[in-house]
Amino acid sequence: MPAAPDSTPPPTVYVVDDDASVRTSVGRLLRAAGYPVKAFASGQEFLSRLPANAPGCVLADLQMPGMSGLELQAALARSGHPLPVVFLTGRGDIPTSVQAMRHGAEDFLTKLAPKEELLAAVKRALARGAQERAARALQAELRSRFDALTGREREVLSHVVQGRLNKQIAAALGLNERTVKLHRTAVTTKLGVPSVAGLTKLWVEAGLGGG
Repeated sequence: MPAAPDSTPPPTVYVVDDDASVRTSVGRLLRAAGYPVKAFASGQEFLSRLPANAPGCVLADLQMPGMSGLELQAALARSGHPLPVVFLTGRGDIPTSVQAMRHGAEDFLTKLAPKEELLAAVKRALARGAQERAARALQAELRSRFDALTGREREVLSHVVQGRLNKQIAAALGLNERTVKLHRTAVTTKLGVPSVAGLTKLWVEAGLGGG
């Protein structure tokens, strides 16, 4: 039986700029380089039409009527599936570029930047986007495994990853030591990880605890 086709759309470069000539010229350059492109005249239009969990990156103007490029970046960061952003601006602005980079922008280029720089930035942004999507998918899969635990098993596990012994956990939770051992066995069976070090690593990778 053939495998089900992958419904995930190909990585797309989303060009967001209120200047139609920029959308046309940048879109032409990106398509010539082999990238799927979708163009939008405003941040609001882009956000309203962006498919859920769409792969790709955003090439955004910094100064636009309504939602600015920085506001668009912030809106993407608040979403469940943010996309890497490359900023294009008509003039250099060091404080703004610093702010954009601090908030995770992949690059900050002027609209007169050589096409090689633009294409290199897009390539990096798409690669980063793919890595971040894979990391989010892994974290979601790990969390689903933890969701299979009962409330008591999660309580026991939270003590286990802090390096506590069975008798210490029993005292903290008001259980007998044999019950703690049974819960630990259930946890390791459900998660498929027998060692404390492995459980701790899984706990951190799932985003459930600090390092």
